[in-house]
Amino acid sequence: MTTNARHESDDEGDAGPGTRERIVVATSRLMQRQGYSGTGVKQIAAGAAATLGSVYHFFPGGKKELAVAAIRHGEREFAEELARCLAAAEDPADGIAACARSLAEGMRESDWADGCPVASTALGVTGSVPDIRRAADEAFTHWRSLVAERLREHGFAGDDARELAYTVISTLEGAEMAAQVARDEAPLRIAGAHLARLVGLYAAAPRS
Repeated sequence: MTTNARHESDDEGDAGPGTRERIVVATSRLMQRQGYSGTGVKQIAAGAAATLGSVYHFFPGGKKELAVAAIRHGEREFAEELARCLAAAEDPADGIAACARSLAEGMRESDWADGCPVASTALGVTGSVPDIRRAADEAFTHWRSLVAERLREHGFAGDDARELAYTVISTLEGAEMAAQVARDEAPLRIAGAHLARLVGLYAAAPRS
């Protein structure tokens, strides 16, 4: 089963991303749009322009292992964008609103096909596939930590920063789903504006 994979290098130099990376990206994109149950290994191989042998060479655990890799890929993608938005704004409230706008723009550009890659992949299987549940939980935890760290840098108390970070990530997740269903940027843009207002209220409150 891995014979063909040995003829495909994981490092193709200037020809483009290596085979393993292509497989992970294809899995992430397909599961982001179709979910775990709706995506097959053969479809992933076709989407990655790889042989089925290559897929099992790099991911002998099959679809479950592919899903975990896809979640980690999606986690990194959003973490980079979230960190960029937070770092670009002097006020974390503005950074959070900017992140919501960025999500809205990305969804519109995908014609509302691309939701949260972590939630889309994990939805419905977290109870039956512990590795997927853990990978998704780690993704949400990391995103919350990025928000909480930026808030603490801005002078927020530890408890406030942690709880606000939960609120920010949970609200963005829900707004992203609502925007996708409605095919409308409004849920994300409104959520971002209200999250920024909430953070602003906390910032303005007297501190003991």
